[in-house]
Amino acid sequence: RGRTLNHSFIILDEAQNTTPEQMKMFLTRIGFGTKAVITGDVTQIDLARGQKSGLIEARRVLADVRGLAFTDFTSADVVRHPLVQKIISAYEKHTQSERIDAPAVDRRRVR
Repeated sequence: RGRTLNHSFIILDEAQNTTPEQMKMFLTRIGFGTKAVITGDVTQIDLARGQKSGLIEARRVLADVRGLAFTDFTSADVVRHPLVQKIISAYEKHTQSERIDAPAVDRRRVR
């Protein structure tokens, strides 16, 4: 607590699994001359059911803050084995079809 990271390059990986409080704590440590990179995949959240993701909340809260940038990647950006790109695309397609086919009551349960 209370530490400021000046003239640093800091990386927060797997940020989808941070709580909103943890994300705020990380972001408020940024000091002068510091660059921060936050990575995360909102389709791979491992938090307990009902716990909000700090990454998702930060995107909403900070969307209009000047000096910040958000970059979204798709399956086309996968640099692993070509089969991984196909696997990700298949899961994306499956998730979309589940949302379309699910009754309105069940939609609230989909993460």
